[in-house]
Amino acid sequence: MVSALKLLRGAACAALAALTGGILYYNVSLPDNYLVTGGENLKLGEHIAVRSESIIPENYSFYVQCPQNAAAMSGALASRTEQLTLFGVFPIKNVNVTEVAEPVVIPCGTPFGIKLMTEGVLVVELTGFDTGDGIISPAREAGIDEGDVIVSISGKPVSGNKDVSRIIEESGGKTLGVELIRSGEHRVVFLKPSKAASDDSYRAGMWVRDSSAGIGTVTFYDPSTGIFAGLGHPVCDTDTGEMLTMSCGEAADVYISGVKKSTAGAPGELIGMFTSDKASGSLLENSECGVYGKMGSSPTLKSAVPVAMRQEVQTGAAEIYATISGCEPECYSVEIEKIDMGNSTDCRNMVIHVTDERLLDKAGGIVQGMSGSPIIQNGKLVGAVTHVLVRDPTRGYGIFADTMLECAKSAAG
Repeated sequence: MVSALKLLRGAACAALAALTGGILYYNVSLPDNYLVTGGENLKLGEHIAVRSESIIPENYSFYVQCPQNAAAMSGALASRTEQLTLFGVFPIKNVNVTEVAEPVVIPCGTPFGIKLMTEGVLVVELTGFDTGDGIISPAREAGIDEGDVIVSISGKPVSGNKDVSRIIEESGGKTLGVELIRSGEHRVVFLKPSKAASDDSYRAGMWVRDSSAGIGTVTFYDPSTGIFAGLGHPVCDTDTGEMLTMSCGEAADVYISGVKKSTAGAPGELIGMFTSDKASGSLLENSECGVYGKMGSSPTLKSAVPVAMRQEVQTGAAEIYATISGCEPECYSVEIEKIDMGNSTDCRNMVIHVTDERLLDKAGGIVQGMSGSPIIQNGKLVGAVTHVLVRDPTRGYGIFADTMLECAKSAAG
């Protein structure tokens, strides 16, 4: 009898621990804010029940309640607070649910060229040089780091490499105040250029970059704003990995002439060329969730599809539109293997697995340049490809489509 009671007590403790762990897991992993299209209920899977707590009238300023997405989405109808429960019994937390008109966009999958001019200049490398008295790097001694963005020197704005070289040379070795941005914060350091023994020119001991160019994929075009979205991740410097702060940029037409296949440990890439010196559009924003801009002409020949809210995305079969040759996309089969709804600040919200033999044969899976390829599931745009897994290029990450749409609305102003 005593042994039976101990077993029951142990089983009860184990069940309580599992229940508590489940509640804590869902409390952390599920978002606090949700969007649903008008008339639909919030659904989060068979284990999570949703109970309505309150309804906020249409004319109430509910954007304060749901700051994450609602402020950027057009067509907001109403907002309410709902309680999430485990198995319909055990409370997890209250969440904000905002009803919006169903957003509709045109999925693309077409390649585009990116020409981006930085705001200021980006420090990509610190170097030393011989002054005759030894090897020094004035930039390093001043506290300048790789990845810093220099916006002005001695009170003079700099927008290109030539600006920096001219100011350094004209300094005559005098100490210069350098205004820079590091991790989003402005700061000032003091740089004292020195003469190089090789040519008697004044140098700072750093390499800087003022522009970037590359190829990506357009995810969608929003006919309500005229904005296009691409990449699903920021344009970053190839040397430092830092996101480039954009002063201006252009989109350009490109032609994909080939592909270098991905293999385990060595991601491949699309090989393409710019087909014209003329811009096909303008870039408005380079952000953590992609690049956004205005097209010169809209892709009116393609069919529009609804944008899925993140809670609608499911593990299972899906498709991506990608361009591996030429300039027209094809549809390829993929599997959505994992979904992370709790991560709203990153562009790695889901893991996808390429299952289409054609894409595996042509490209080995996902390659660089496919970033932005739209992911379609159940007739809705659910996300975009953002990264390839280096160790297994048949798999990669994707970003939620509703996150990109939010950024597109923000870029539209």
